[in-house]
Amino acid sequence: MWREIEPDDRITVEVDGYKLAAYSFGSGKDVLFCVNGGPGLPCDYLREAHSCLVDQGFRVVAFDQLGCGASDRPTDPSLWTLERYVRETETVRKALGLGRVHMLGHSWGGWQAIEYALTYPGALATLILSSTVADMPQLRAELARLKAALGPEATAMMDGHEAAGRFDHPEYVAAITLLNYRHVCRLLDTPAPVQRSLGDWNMAPYNAIQGPNEFLYIGNIRHWSRLDQLHRISVPTMITVGKYDEQTPACALEMKLRLPDAELHVFPNSSHVPFYEDPELYYPVLEAFLSRNRIG
Repeated sequence: MWREIEPDDRITVEVDGYKLAAYSFGSGKDVLFCVNGGPGLPCDYLREAHSCLVDQGFRVVAFDQLGCGASDRPTDPSLWTLERYVRETETVRKALGLGRVHMLGHSWGGWQAIEYALTYPGALATLILSSTVADMPQLRAELARLKAALGPEATAMMDGHEAAGRFDHPEYVAAITLLNYRHVCRLLDTPAPVQRSLGDWNMAPYNAIQGPNEFLYIGNIRHWSRLDQLHRISVPTMITVGKYDEQTPACALEMKLRLPDAELHVFPNSSHVPFYEDPELYYPVLEAFLSRNRIG
């Protein structure tokens, strides 16, 4: 189960002249390298949810990506690209001397993890794709389906505000709030690490890469797809997704069918953060996968 643990080490890593904050828990030979969602979201919510893996002998490492948390926050919009963030992740891995890692990418971190696996395959022991997708056109279609479930009147209202760029209109915000509860986190009380991450969200990289909210992709990632290249990822891969996830089970299944060595787990009581919403089911699945694939 997740619990809040103080990192054993806080390390500063320099990437392209900027300083990034990294956090390390435990000292095991097997490293779980966590790449969190966002973009622009501090890693608190993901590192706190997985630092408990030290109890199984794993070293857990996470970092605040450029633009968020305790890392530098430049304002140059040219920095907000998937490709640059993937290079950043590799720089952090090498700077910390992590060797081959078990990479866990959640949401936006999963898009990075897929690109990373295709670019640096020798750096991975396993890959964990958590509540993520490999094809934005499919995700956009799925998000349209989730929005349509609000009913035709609400859908028309949202379409009108989106067309006019009125993303802060109260009725539009109310619809997004309901969708967030249905498909992002279904808990009435938001866990403290999630609150910390959300409370310090830098929206500049988020808007540039993704868009104004979780249900409208108009940023520079909107056409990204790696479905046709997933066959190149040969390491053991585990895909996890919540039944009500915004990055839906249909998207997860599409990845499972394309990957040569993958297993898929759908958690019945969760949406986008099963490690908080469905911990009794999530952690045994994660621990079993990692234990089967230990390096040493």
